[in-house]
Amino acid sequence: MTDVLRRGRGSLAFSFLVQGVAFALLVTRIPAIQDRYGVSDALLPAFLAAVPILAGVGSVSTERLVKRVPPSRLLRWSQPVVLLALLGVGAGERMVELGVALAAFGLAVGVLDASMNMLGVSLQRSYGRSIMLSFHAAYSLGGIVGASLAWVGAHWDLALWVSYLPVVLVLLPAVLVGSRWYVDGGDAGPVAESGVEEKAGEGQALAFKLLLPLCLVMTVAYIGDSTVSNWSAKYLQDVLGSSEQMATVPYNVYMITTLVGRALGDLGVRRFGAVAVVRAGALVAAGGFAVVAGAPGAWVGMLGFTLLGMGLCVLVPQTFAAAGRLFPGASDAAVARLNVFNYVGFLIGSPLVGALGDLWSYRGAMLVPMVLVLVTLVYARSFAAQPDRYGGGHERPHTADVGRGSNGL
Repeated sequence: MTDVLRRGRGSLAFSFLVQGVAFALLVTRIPAIQDRYGVSDALLPAFLAAVPILAGVGSVSTERLVKRVPPSRLLRWSQPVVLLALLGVGAGERMVELGVALAAFGLAVGVLDASMNMLGVSLQRSYGRSIMLSFHAAYSLGGIVGASLAWVGAHWDLALWVSYLPVVLVLLPAVLVGSRWYVDGGDAGPVAESGVEEKAGEGQALAFKLLLPLCLVMTVAYIGDSTVSNWSAKYLQDVLGSSEQMATVPYNVYMITTLVGRALGDLGVRRFGAVAVVRAGALVAAGGFAVVAGAPGAWVGMLGFTLLGMGLCVLVPQTFAAAGRLFPGASDAAVARLNVFNYVGFLIGSPLVGALGDLWSYRGAMLVPMVLVLVTLVYARSFAAQPDRYGGGHERPHTADVGRGSNGL
C-alpha cells in the first residue's frame, strides 16, 4: 500500500507540473498568438474569456462524468488533449483554427483541473496528513519552467509551433506512462474513519450550503492571482516608473515565492492546522496588496508582489482540501463544483482591476483585491469545521489528526 500511494503521489505531482508548463506556455505567448492570427485588440478579450468559460463547462461536466468514469481515467485522457490543443494553437493559420484549438484547450483544462484535484484530495485523505500543497507546488514549478521556455522561444524569435512541438513530444508520452500509477479514492485502500455520513436526500442541499464559503474564498484567491499575472508588469512600469526590463520581474518573483510557500506549506498545516495557515495567508496577501498600492518605487513594489506570492499560494490548495474534509463521501462532486469558481475569479479579476484603474487609479484598484482577500478571514472556520452525521456542524479533527498511522505514512 505504501508503494501504491507513493507512486500515485509522484505521478499526480508530475501531472500538476505538466499542466503548469502547458498553461504558462499559452498565456505568456499571447502577444505572439495575437500576431500570428491577426487577432485585434478588441477581439482578444473574447478569445481570452472563452478559455475559462469553457473550462468551467468542462469542470461542471466532470462532476457528472465521475459518477460513471474514475477521475484517473478522465485525467489520463484530458491531459494529452490539453497538450495537443496547445500545439494546435501554435500550428494553426486561420482564426477559426485558433478558436477550435482554444475551445478544446478550455474544455480539456476544466476536466483536467477538476480530476487532478479530485485525486489530490483522495490521496491526502489516504495519507492522513496534508500533502495538497505539494501538488500545487509542482504546478508552480511547471509554470516557472513554461515561462522560461516561452522566454527562450521569444528571445530566439521561434515560430510558435517550433516552441511548442518539442515540449509536446517530450511531455505527451511521459504523462501517458505516468498515468499508469494514478490512484483513485477507491483504489487507495482503507482510510481513517471520519465519522461523517452524508444523509440520503440531503446531499445536494447540504453540499451547496456548506460549499458556498469555500467557493467565495476560491473566487477571491483567483481575483488576486489574476491581478498579479495580468497587471504586475504594467503597474510597475506605468505607476512605479520602472524600466521595461524590470517590469518583467514581479511575476517571476511571484511565481518563485508561490513555489516556496507551497513547498513549505504542508509542514505549516501539519503543525498549526489549516485554519491558522489560511488566516496567515490571507493577512500576508492583504499586506502585499497594501504595500503594492502604497509603494513609492519599483523595489518596494516588488516586495509587495513577493508578499502576495507567499500569502495567496496557500489559499487554493487548502480550499480544495477543505472541500474534501467537508464531504469525504462526495469529495469528487465537491471539488468539481468548487473548481468552477477558479475560473469565475479569473474572469472577474483582470477586468475589475483594469476598469477601476481607468476610472479611478491603479493604486486604488489594488486596494479592492486587498479587501476581497480579507473576506477569507470571515470564513476561515470553514477550513476546519465538518458536519457531523446528525447535521449539527460540530468540529472534526484536522486530517492530520485523524487516523494518523493508519497506513504507516
